[in-house]
Amino acid sequence: MNAKILPEGYTAHFSGHETFPLRQMWLKKAFDQSVQAGTVPKSTFTAENAIAEFGVGKNMVASIRHWALACDVLRDTSPSEYSISPIANEIFRDGGLDPYSENPSTAWYVHWWLAGKGNRATTWYWLFNHVTAPSFTRDDLEAPLADFARTLDPKRKLSTSTLSRDIDTCLRSYAPRSGAGTPEDFAEPMLGELGLISEEHKSHFAFRRGPKATLDDGIFAFALLDFWDNSAKGLSSLAFEAIAYGEGSPGRVFKLDEDSVAQRLLALGDLTNNALSWTDTAGLRQVHRKKTVTDEFKMSMIAKAYD
Repeated sequence: MNAKILPEGYTAHFSGHETFPLRQMWLKKAFDQSVQAGTVPKSTFTAENAIAEFGVGKNMVASIRHWALACDVLRDTSPSEYSISPIANEIFRDGGLDPYSENPSTAWYVHWWLAGKGNRATTWYWLFNHVTAPSFTRDDLEAPLADFARTLDPKRKLSTSTLSRDIDTCLRSYAPRSGAGTPEDFAEPMLGELGLISEEHKSHFAFRRGPKATLDDGIFAFALLDFWDNSAKGLSSLAFEAIAYGEGSPGRVFKLDEDSVAQRLLALGDLTNNALSWTDTAGLRQVHRKKTVTDEFKMSMIAKAYD
């Protein structure tokens, strides 16, 4: 149930965002820099006109690049250019599924890349998969995160300030600051709408566990299949306990309670035309997967989330 989900050779990331949480329009800004054949020159983010092109300061341009890579909008495929991922093209192109990130499914998809896969977002992955306390302070997180970082890369030296800034950026991605400041400083972060973390009182945070009304079954099914491929590839069935409680599972990453997971698994048959099906016999609760469930099928679940 707690099999290691992070891939062999995983590189831990605790910086790159310049302490700016992801804003709603930033992924579109990065996507719109694409040129022929769906590529973005790396120089786009460092050129003298980048500040004018993106309409933000230099550090925010670097942050936009970081988030575009972390959320699989851009892929680092060559020394001179980034490529646009196929799903990003479907979502963010003009006339696409959700070019301006107005549909909650886009934010849930982004959250999966960060907290479910830990893509350039190790603190996000650790927070949602390894912190079991229902409430916590930022200070509570620093020493355990440092321990986790050492298990990933014992030789790497990370400063306390780097981890502290990453924790703060992660928490503010879901529970933004309130108070005075420039509009850009306190713009609503993209993940704030998901209702996954709340600030109960100053510097005290809590997970919001339970049903998630804005989480579409299509995103849940995509995440389930992605988790399945990462943790139990080749198996034709997966136990309820793994889906609800396993490291990197939809249950953990989306903070769903047991009843909410069960309801979504019951709906899989209708959603997938029985390519995925739920059984509960003799106390054995599991999801079955037909051989017809390919990567292409998994990606088709994304499109269903925008129907």
